[in-house]
Amino acid sequence: MTTNINTNHTKVENVAGNLKQIQYQNFPFHLVETSPWPILVSFSLLTLTLSAVMYMHGFANGGTLLIIGFFVTVLGMILWFRDVITEGTYQGHHTTQVQKGLEIGVLLFIISEIFAFLSVFWAFFHSSLSPAIEIGGVWPPQGITPLDPFAIPLLNTFLLLSSGAFVTYSHHALIEGNRKGAISGAITCVLLAMIFTGLQYYEYSEAGFTISDSVFGSAFYASTGLHGFHVIVGTIFLSVGLIRIISYHLTVNHHQGYEASIIYWHFVDVVWLFLFIAVYYWGGN
Repeated sequence: MTTNINTNHTKVENVAGNLKQIQYQNFPFHLVETSPWPILVSFSLLTLTLSAVMYMHGFANGGTLLIIGFFVTVLGMILWFRDVITEGTYQGHHTTQVQKGLEIGVLLFIISEIFAFLSVFWAFFHSSLSPAIEIGGVWPPQGITPLDPFAIPLLNTFLLLSSGAFVTYSHHALIEGNRKGAISGAITCVLLAMIFTGLQYYEYSEAGFTISDSVFGSAFYASTGLHGFHVIVGTIFLSVGLIRIISYHLTVNHHQGYEASIIYWHFVDVVWLFLFIAVYYWGGN
């Protein structure tokens, strides 16, 4: 009898100890755990930026550091994305209130991107509306042969706008529970985005001027190159969303990450329209 009482007492103590380890919260917010990825990505981006400057100015080992910084940045992003997906998909931390906070974060991010492109357009129009005497007082400057806007740029416009239409179809198909349509629309969008990037690279390789050829070359490559970088980032975002659709991570009511990438992609589409009209068509004539 004494042995049974002691055994039961031990079991009660174990149960009480387990209950103490269970944590409850009376708020809908997600308190993230300590993560090494923000500091890793911060230092990798610092390395990437400094090494890019070193490489452009011909410093020794600049190219090696640039490659290292790029791959460490990509690795940090992959690990960070993995943790966020785990928190939202498997652990259920992305409550309605958390999703509202993420929506605000995406909105602020898009606004910051708008001002980044605004600065580039400002530099372009500052030089083109009143050409300086150093470049002959004309725009495009003397000796610069601009690209034909109705060749690759026009084709890229159709490709990018079509990709936006297909990803919108994918989004609506996902909401309606049409898994096949959601996947096919996302795949088509990613393929069109990759073709756009390939044509952009071909255009750069065949252009008759470089980034060092007067302010025209600097403004052209700064604006289109910045947009091209955003296309690559947006393609990665959409590819992650496609993989998550295939893996059954996204539902009819819970697909905020994919939705944010679609909003980002439409932003990229709109910026390209301004680039095509201002830089390729108006700025090249």
